[in-house]
Amino acid sequence: MNFPSNLHYTKDHEWISLDGNIATVGITDFAQSELGDIVYVEIGTVGQTLAAETVFGTVEAVKTVSDLFLPVAGKILEFNAALEKQPELVNNDPYVGGWMIKLEVSDPKELEGLLDAAAYQNLVH
Repeated sequence: MNFPSNLHYTKDHEWISLDGNIATVGITDFAQSELGDIVYVEIGTVGQTLAAETVFGTVEAVKTVSDLFLPVAGKILEFNAALEKQPELVNNDPYVGGWMIKLEVSDPKELEGLLDAAAYQNLVH
């Protein structure tokens, strides 16, 4: 399993990377492997400002549908349109091609409350 050290993680298996005050969010390698083959990603919250831990969308796999939780508060700017035609990108490349949203972060200090790679790895092992 892959746990990039430059990312922050949630206990709900989302990852977040920050560039200035714009964050990229997706689900972890562990999450996609647990879900199995992903067939659909639904994000209906673009343009909305949401609190941390709010549901921002869902990911549908062959066996189940799971909610996606926002790691930190902010305004959802963009959905990864490639996932509309290729939801399997989440399985094949969860940290690069399979990202889900871009987010304008309300308070970058909120990331300090998230897990680093080592803490997340301990959580799932």
